[in-house]
Amino acid sequence: MHHQIQHSPELLASVQGKTALITGAARGIGAATACLFNKHGANVVITDLSFLRESAEQLIDTLEHPGKAIFVPGSITDWAQLRDVFKQGIAKFGRIDIVVANAGIMESNTVLDVDVDDYGDPIESAEAVKVLDVNLKGTLNTLRLGLHYISQNQPASPENPDRGSIVLVSSTSGYFGTTGNAAYIASKHGTVGLLRASQAKATSLGIRINSIAPNYTPTYITAGFDRNSIKEAGLEVNTPEMVGTAIMYAAVDPERRGTCCLVAGQFLRELELTQKSFVSSWLGEDLAGAMARFGKFLAETGGYKLPPSTKII
Repeated sequence: MHHQIQHSPELLASVQGKTALITGAARGIGAATACLFNKHGANVVITDLSFLRESAEQLIDTLEHPGKAIFVPGSITDWAQLRDVFKQGIAKFGRIDIVVANAGIMESNTVLDVDVDDYGDPIESAEAVKVLDVNLKGTLNTLRLGLHYISQNQPASPENPDRGSIVLVSSTSGYFGTTGNAAYIASKHGTVGLLRASQAKATSLGIRINSIAPNYTPTYITAGFDRNSIKEAGLEVNTPEMVGTAIMYAAVDPERRGTCCLVAGQFLRELELTQKSFVSSWLGEDLAGAMARFGKFLAETGGYKLPPSTKII
């Protein structure tokens, strides 16, 4: 059974006056997302690497409300830089309501091909390490800072504990892994892991966390594809605006919590709830029941018991 997501346009009115911080927002999906939030009246904190300042400033000039946007350069892998992005956004607009962890990269070479040095010894893939660093560590940094700063907001009302939301941008590669780009696939599977692992903490803080898993979307990351041949093959192709729209709805829909929307052209399919609905047929009712009992035990005893800390050399 699949779950097609339906967007309710009336939800977009709730964007007005909120502040969205979007990483990797100088171009591609991040830029399209910033445009959409700004169009509907949100303040936007656009962050990306410093060499993309000109692109970011040009983007701001094209926004419907350029006075409601700032660019703050920073790397998501540098904790101090990213923390400063949040602090500057709060200094300018008063608070951060929505965080979109969009920034990411893909390897340029097949990292499972192992090169050797002059002595015949295998060489570590610096590119693979960088992809994991940006896509996984950087997303974790963004998530942690988002939880910290959004949790400082006042609840929406005495009856509504909502303080804001975070959207993690994964990929169809976060669920499927046959395309060979191993570092990217591993990092996006990790993003899905962060979505799942963060739910209990986020709920306790009054924060909703959801994810988006775009299929092929023409951006600088996918520049190696022949876009015309993809269309001629009759395959579903996104635009950055399609993905940005899905991100915005995930951010503002109060009913969405722990969901992941696969965006593939006309298809907007929820993945996490769908997976949960067939756990019994996947594992078998006996094992599914055993796993559910263990999960209940962990919840009732305060969660997984972490091991003692060890010295990190």
